[in-house]
Amino acid sequence: MEEIINKEPVQRVIKALEVFDKNLKVQILQETARTAKDAANALNCEEGAIVKSLVFRAETKFLICLVSGDKRCSLNKLKKVISKKDVSMASADEVKAQTGFTIGGVSPVGHINELDIIIDKTLERFQIVYAAAGHPNSVFNIGFSKLKDLTKGRIEDITE
Repeated sequence: MEEIINKEPVQRVIKALEVFDKNLKVQILQETARTAKDAANALNCEEGAIVKSLVFRAETKFLICLVSGDKRCSLNKLKKVISKKDVSMASADEVKAQTGFTIGGVSPVGHINELDIIIDKTLERFQIVYAAAGHPNSVFNIGFSKLKDLTKGRIEDITE
């Protein structure tokens, strides 16, 4: 467990959380939280309370959509929200290059590049949500409104 907390991507998340609010802590799980379903099982919570951090390429720029674990991001809605026609999921290599995280551990914070963030409005259903913290076995929990403040994300209807 200690080796996970000391990994550079997890340390980046810890630093970002500490700057924002010293009370936010990264939690290391025994089981993987690589998927929303895995995370919900490990945390004994609803799948919808898990924040999926999805990286998209929109023409030449990248952005992150924070989506409820029980929803799917709608490419059509996303294209309308950002007014771009050419939008697709980023490849694993692009995700790593843009965020510094590997898929399964992409956090809403601590990215190596500054990326625009759009937050799925269906996450508002939950008082507390859980997001990846730089590794498939690390998460942090946060209130929905604090997540918005932490990420400076904008809330939009982007799911189907």
